[in-house]
Amino acid sequence: MSNLKIYNTLAREKQAFVPIEPGKVGMYVCGMTVYDYCHVGHGRMMMAFDVIYRWLKASGYDVRYVRNVTDIDDKIIRRAVENNESIHALTARFERYMDEDTSALGILPPTVVPHATEYVPQMLSIIEQLEAKGLAYQGEDGDVNYAVRGFEGYGKLSGKSLDDLRAGERVDINAGKRDPLDFVLWKASKESEPAEVKWQSKWGNGRPGWHIECSAMSCATLGEQFDIHGGGADLQFPHHENEIAQSEGAFGHPMANYWLHNGFVRVDGEKMSKSLGNFFTIRDVLKVFDAEVVRFFILRAHYRSPLNYSDAHLQDARGALTRLYTALDGAVGDGQPLDWNEENAKKFAEAMDDDFNTPVAVSVLFDLASEVNKSGSPVAVRQLKGLAGIIGLLERSPQEFLQAGATDAIGVAIILEAIAARAAAKKARDFAQSDKIRADLLAQGIVLEDKPDGTTNWRRA
Repeated sequence: MSNLKIYNTLAREKQAFVPIEPGKVGMYVCGMTVYDYCHVGHGRMMMAFDVIYRWLKASGYDVRYVRNVTDIDDKIIRRAVENNESIHALTARFERYMDEDTSALGILPPTVVPHATEYVPQMLSIIEQLEAKGLAYQGEDGDVNYAVRGFEGYGKLSGKSLDDLRAGERVDINAGKRDPLDFVLWKASKESEPAEVKWQSKWGNGRPGWHIECSAMSCATLGEQFDIHGGGADLQFPHHENEIAQSEGAFGHPMANYWLHNGFVRVDGEKMSKSLGNFFTIRDVLKVFDAEVVRFFILRAHYRSPLNYSDAHLQDARGALTRLYTALDGAVGDGQPLDWNEENAKKFAEAMDDDFNTPVAVSVLFDLASEVNKSGSPVAVRQLKGLAGIIGLLERSPQEFLQAGATDAIGVAIILEAIAARAAAKKARDFAQSDKIRADLLAQGIVLEDKPDGTTNWRRA
């Protein structure tokens, strides 16, 4: 099917990808907790797995891609109470905003989008199985907890041993727990909580813990064992570690064969996060930068590498993407389908098969753009557009991209009048006036480009 190798966090090495069922891939990615706007770090996570999804499909696999929505947890309850609105109203609104942001960035919708509140019966079933195996118990406070020391493989994903783990930021210290490392599976209801977050169970009214949600949703949508489980690097411990403990503790076999984690977006050396207050929402960034520029900025880095965010980096990405579109401006392809036996296509595929190495794949696009600039080769044009499209780039007409946002301060009619006046000045050999018109437009953010056939195109600076 392919020569794909994936870096498996669980194995700590690149491994050849062999799906459970030939020709088919089941992939589960931990999605958003919908109580606020998505920031660039969230966009990077969804972009990483969008590209993985796209390449798996381009490689011929039938992919069932599941990315969940967490629509119940402490932060959601707290925000809804603060806003004096229902949980559903809050989560539905921010899920809609998330969908708008991801659509703008060219992120394809997953095959299945399960919501945590729809799978509470499945969560309770897994908890009952864990209790029957001695891996879950109800504490004095009414919460049902997972007995971490009862699961022999705990720590295998993160590389942490039980002796090394300490109660800290990511570990609740609770009087109802037998061990501070134990984590909650089912939270007993509090009198002050809204009725819509209280479900009945054999342990009394309550709601699910965060970790059990993904074990239940992945099992319900992909089965007890599936191919790929992904998410941000911050989820490796404790969230994914706890998912493994729950699912493998309940079902007695591996949960996922390959674990993939994307790197952080950093601002001034710190991870971008809401808790640090150093985040930039996707929609705020898109007020300043074209959505494809943001996508290109993210794809220039390998998905596992840290990504340093700054306006300067985005401006550099805009300049680089402009070079690709400029190469295609006025160029015509040969109308043939993409041929994976051609040399540039082979290089692109080799890069993507090497753990989805988008930086190398993007370098192939620049090689092709150089060829188009030099020779105008219709084959290179076709390859450039076709390969870029696989990772969601160069899908607009060159003029649509190059002129986007350029007319905010000056209308198209005025630009065209200036181009005509400049052409008349050149014909009259009034080169001083011709240069002045070009300079005046440039001062307003408009670049003129004279073509060999005597025509003049324009684009934003």
